[in-house]
Order: sequence, then structure tokens, then C-alpha cells
Amino acid sequence: MFEDAIIVQSAISAFNNAALMAPAFLWSAVLTLPLYVLVWALNFDITSRLGWSLHILKHVSFWVVLMTFGWIVLFGGNYSVLRDNTSTLPFMVAAIVFVASVFVGSHLRTKIFAKRENWLYVALAAVALGLSDTHAWWGPLLQIGAAASGFLVGHIAKSEMRDVPGVLLVIMATTTAMLMQPEFFRFGQLGNLTWLHLIAIMVVGMLFAATAAVRNIKPSNKIHDSAYVKLKWMVRFVVMLGFAVFIMTESVPVFLGTVAAMFVLFALSVWHSGKTPTALGDKLYAATILAFGIITTMPVISAIGIVCLANLPHGNLWAESKYLL
Repeated sequence: MFEDAIIVQSAISAFNNAALMAPAFLWSAVLTLPLYVLVWALNFDITSRLGWSLHILKHVSFWVVLMTFGWIVLFGGNYSVLRDNTSTLPFMVAAIVFVASVFVGSHLRTKIFAKRENWLYVALAAVALGLSDTHAWWGPLLQIGAAASGFLVGHIAKSEMRDVPGVLLVIMATTTAMLMQPEFFRFGQLGNLTWLHLIAIMVVGMLFAATAAVRNIKPSNKIHDSAYVKLKWMVRFVVMLGFAVFIMTESVPVFLGTVAAMFVLFALSVWHSGKTPTALGDKLYAATILAFGIITTMPVISAIGIVCLANLPHGNLWAESKYLL
């Protein structure tokens, strides 16, 4: 009864139950609302001081990827709570680290790393990467190798990785990893997620799909109205069914399938429309960053999304985007 393992497991179980019933990401978002209001009000001062007045999407994308890379390495890493020894999460994390490193490396191609202080940063990053995966002897090698190879690929690339697609890929992969192993990222603790967790995850997936559809599908107004209405309702039914099954099962394949169905739904709307509202794709991109910052409890990323949104042409985002549904 008083064995160390039983005492520790009981304490962890109590903490897990409390964490699930009081989701930290939600209360963090509520408590930081005053900060977001200040960021919105002072956005022009912030962008001018940071030098983001020009090419704001480029600056926003770089810092979102860099901070997500740090979050993956520093915030996760407790492999003692993995569900089993055959988890694929270390490889998923390595894949995210690789893509983020390619992005960062491609945007730092003109930087010189021969200075001693820069190599100090590299050494600190290598130590953090190694300590983030200690579940097996090859864990540190996997993470350090993923970061080093990704940075090298990006550094020798002929051009920078595209800003918006690169960030969306990192955001979607990280969101999926949180759903795969919620206790690893402290999003949920060793138990079924609540409907608040699942709805927040699905909101990020929906914004990802909407951003991808608006930015990649060209309006053509070629679908006949009657066929368009029937197709829309068919896809809506699939989306609603997928969402209901996801809430019940908390399944990663169901989540990805529902996001894919949402993309088809939004793509149909864009393709059928005559034109897309001004900067709608960029606004949805900023909203995706904002929502991603909330589920990862990173107020800085949410603030970056607000700064990006505030510097885009103002308008009613809901009125501009509701036709996608």
C-alpha cells in the first residue's frame, strides 16, 4: 500500500483528473484576454518597434515556427508517461523538429554561424534536444539528428520554404501529435479528453482547412447552383458525422478525415464563388495562429496572431467567411 510506485501513481492520477476537469488552456486564454486587448490596441507600435511593418507574414511565420520548435523540445519530453514502449510519438516529434528546422534553416541562409556566440546557441539547442528524448539510447540521437539534418537541408536550399504552407504544416502536425499523446504535451493527462479539449482541437483543424482552401483554390463560378447545393449538403453531412464520431472516439484518423472533409466543403464554396473577399486567406491564417497559441497555452503565439490580424485590412471576418460553410 505504501510502495513508492503506488504513491506516485496515485498522485499522478489525482493530478490528471484535476487537469482534465479544469483544462489549463481554456483558463489561460481567459486570463490573458486583457493582454490580447492591449496587443490589438498597440499593434502599430509593436510592429514598428519590431520592424515588422513590411512583410509581416514573413516575420510572423518565422517566429511562430521558431517558438513552436522550442515548445516541442522544452514543453514535452516526459517519456515516463508514454502509454507503451512502442509509441510512435518520438518519430512524430522528430518529424516536426525536422520540418521546423528546414523552415528556420531556409530563412537563415544568409546568416553566418562561424561566430563563437552562435555556436554556443547551437550547443544549448543540442543539449535541450538530447534531454527531450531519453526513453531510449537512440532518443537523443534521433532528435539531434532530425534538427541538424533539417537545418542543413534548409540552409543549402536554393530558396526559402514558403511561409504560410510551412507554418500550416507545423501547426497541423503539432496539433495531431497533441491528440496522439495528450499527456506528453500536458494537454490532457492520462485519460479521455473532455469536449472542451476536442472542440478546441477541431477549431484549429477547421481554420487550417479554411486557410488552405481559400489560399489554394481559385474562384471560378463554374458549378451549377442546383448541383452545388446538393454537393454542399452531402459534404456537410459527412463533416457533421465526422465531428460527432470524433467527439465520441477521440480518434486521430477520424480527426484527419474530418479536417479533409472540411477542406472539400470549403474548397467547393471557394470554387463556386465569383471572387474571394480581400485578404480573407491571410485573416484565416492569423486566426489559425491565434487558436494554435490557445491550445498550446502559448500567449505569445496568440499575440502574434492578433498582431498579424490587426495589420490586415479590417472587416467582419465572420461575415466574409461564413459563405465557406
